Amino acid sequence: MDWTHYRFHSRWHLAAPPAAVHRALERVEDYPRWWRQVREVRRTGATTGVIRVRSLLPYDLTVTVREVRRDRAAGVLETALTGDLDGWARWTLTAHGSGTLARYDQEVRVRRPLLRRLAVPGRPFFRLNHRLMMRAGRRGLGAWLRAV
Repeated sequence: MDWTHYRFHSRWHLAAPPAAVHRALERVEDYPRWWRQVREVRRTGATTGVIRVRSLLPYDLTVTVREVRRDRAAGVLETALTGDLDGWARWTLTAHGSGTLARYDQEVRVRRPLLRRLAVPGRPFFRLNHRLMMRAGRRGLGAWLRAV
């Protein structure tokens, strides 16, 4: 088993239509306004940028993101990730009652040397850290969508 490899899955039930959720999620530069763990987003091109995140554990992760797919009709936003994490992340949005089910899938390998050395003993903490970050993101996006 490669202890530096992670697959994450989250499901967010949001009380907003898929088009509104898609608009919010495609505006990555706004993430720090509603997702407190996303500390900084810097656009480097039309479809690229650098994102710095930090959740409960005392370290920042910096990744370069490159848009791979933006398909409003299919409700898909997908990015390639390089840097402290290498891999991909994808949002898939579907109508769910009067709101939206936002599914987040991510597959990454940790590249940051310290985190690679801590891969085995730190794995449960890294997974918990991610889960807490995603929970805060769901709450933050829900509040953002109600406010706009």
